[in-house]
Amino acid sequence: MTTLEFRNVVKRYKVRGAGRSNELLAVNDVSFTLESGKTIALVGQSGSGKSTIAKLLLQLERPSSGQILLDGRPIRHRGKGLRDYRHQVQMVFQDPFASLNPYHTIAHHLARPLRLHGRARTRDQLEAGVARLLERVRLTPTGEYANKHPHELSGGQRQRVAIARALAPEPTMLIADEPVSMLDVSIRLGVLNLLAGLQREENLGVLYITHDLATARHFSDEILVMYKGQIVERGPADDVILHPQHEYTKLLAAAAPNPELRLQQLAGA
Repeated sequence: MTTLEFRNVVKRYKVRGAGRSNELLAVNDVSFTLESGKTIALVGQSGSGKSTIAKLLLQLERPSSGQILLDGRPIRHRGKGLRDYRHQVQMVFQDPFASLNPYHTIAHHLARPLRLHGRARTRDQLEAGVARLLERVRLTPTGEYANKHPHELSGGQRQRVAIARALAPEPTMLIADEPVSMLDVSIRLGVLNLLAGLQREENLGVLYITHDLATARHFSDEILVMYKGQIVERGPADDVILHPQHEYTKLLAAAAPNPELRLQQLAGA
């Protein structure tokens, strides 16, 4: 079992303005452990620190203090240690159109990480690897999609390509930062079901970053609620949603759509 641990992590940014320098505390003493085969939802409003945590996990930012550990070992910030870490931990970005280069084909987007991470070397291996990745995200027939460009696909299809690219290095952990917020409501469920299926089938650990408590409840084992850079509540998904303890969580839960309650209200009308 692979574990990715955030241990007492703090992230401060220096903010300059009006001739003086101040500090912004974006992440304040946050700790959690993500295990392979589990999904944790990190929930909170914009500015709560969720995306900063994603950047820290991807080593796009360094903690001001605290540690990030993979299987109990602190991660290295450069060289082979960082490359090995990025084999294991991959990202699905929020906007698939922005994260895919419009000048390159889908095959190019998928072949490049296969080559960089040593998963395929020859042309035949690359073609087979691209086809396999497209199959894993349910984009078939694969030949129909491989030679297209991102603008020729729908938003949901582009996000499936982004997920396939994240799977190319054969990671054990996926960081999914608002992976459906840029998609039409009608296709969000399909992408979330795909992520949930991959998590079960491939024993992935998934950190699902979202502001949507309704999807967090249905697609995660545990929920962490962030407010002003801190984890203010955590627990099993149903417990956090149905029996919130913190006032901020109560506000989030009250704002989330509840189709079951709506059906009960219609039945009683």
